[in-house]
Amino acid sequence: MTKQRLAGEKPATQPGDEIARRVLKHWHEAVPSDRNAHLVKDATRSFLRSLQLRLAQHDVQLGHWAFLRILWHRDGLTQRELSAEAGVMEPTTLIALRAMEALGYIRREHKPDNRKNIYVYLTPLGRRLEKTLVPLAEEINAIAVRGLSAADIAIARRVLLTMLANLAHDPLLEEGAAQASRRRVV
Repeated sequence: MTKQRLAGEKPATQPGDEIARRVLKHWHEAVPSDRNAHLVKDATRSFLRSLQLRLAQHDVQLGHWAFLRILWHRDGLTQRELSAEAGVMEPTTLIALRAMEALGYIRREHKPDNRKNIYVYLTPLGRRLEKTLVPLAEEINAIAVRGLSAADIAIARRVLLTMLANLAHDPLLEEGAAQASRRRVV
């Protein structure tokens, strides 16, 4: 790499800074411009690393974040619904929910008229975490868009939402969902 720093890059001062410098160099110099999936993946890793550091200061695990965020908006989901909304496998959800229950963030219960499904509800502690944790995520978003105009941010959001919508209609995904549905019925 040349001695000249990449745009917006600061000198490396911590081990994480060196990794960030290499990732930025990779994207600016080595990777073709058509690798959107990898760019989104690296951006996601950066968001999650920043979030994980902030959550750890409040003794909250990154793996609990997605479930808390969903429950803050829609409490009382079944474990299966929560798993689907979080985009994780049901066994992973079960492990996380057991830990969250032990920490006092949620309670799991059957409804009297439905002994099959287990419903997940926030406890008062789980509800209070929203006031503490959401500002941390907002801070990360503010850091991520620093130096971008409102118009650029709106374009980036529109582009990402369009990509999500396009991929949601990927024929192979739709075919896989149909096959999974048929397997459950049989």
